[in-house]
Amino acid sequence: MFSSAAQRSSSVKANASSTAEYLTFRLGQEEYGIDILRVQEIRSYEPPTRMAHAPEFIKGVIDLRGVIVPIVDLRIKLACATADYTDFTVVIILNVGGTILGAVVDAVADVVALQAEAIKPAPQFQGQVDASFVRGIATTGERMLIVVDIASLLSGTEMGLVQAASVA
Repeated sequence: MFSSAAQRSSSVKANASSTAEYLTFRLGQEEYGIDILRVQEIRSYEPPTRMAHAPEFIKGVIDLRGVIVPIVDLRIKLACATADYTDFTVVIILNVGGTILGAVVDAVADVVALQAEAIKPAPQFQGQVDASFVRGIATTGERMLIVVDIASLLSGTEMGLVQAASVA
């Protein structure tokens, strides 16, 4: 009897550890999710200070309580049809491998808890489609959520540009 209680306890811990929370946000008509543990804060959009010769998706930098934070527009990075700035446009402040950066998105929706097995592998496409940053696809109710790995989204070269922008 004691061993079955111990087994149940370890089984509950295993199930709890396979659930993760994701902040959901919109880019165009698609809804994305990012690991909530990478999110530091959410801010309203304010035009950043532009950096000369930066790639188009790096909008510039902001001063966040004494820390210079590069701002990356995910809508441009992911080639969304439009990247209009509205009252709903926000910046998600993220910690990616020790680098603080801001990600511009159309709107933040909510936080969802997903079991690891609820995230299905993304389909593999041949040719020009780069889905290496997509961890998988999850369905929550009527919503389809593209779960992204922000560290994979920005290449090593791009992360170098982001880091350079934060110290410039």
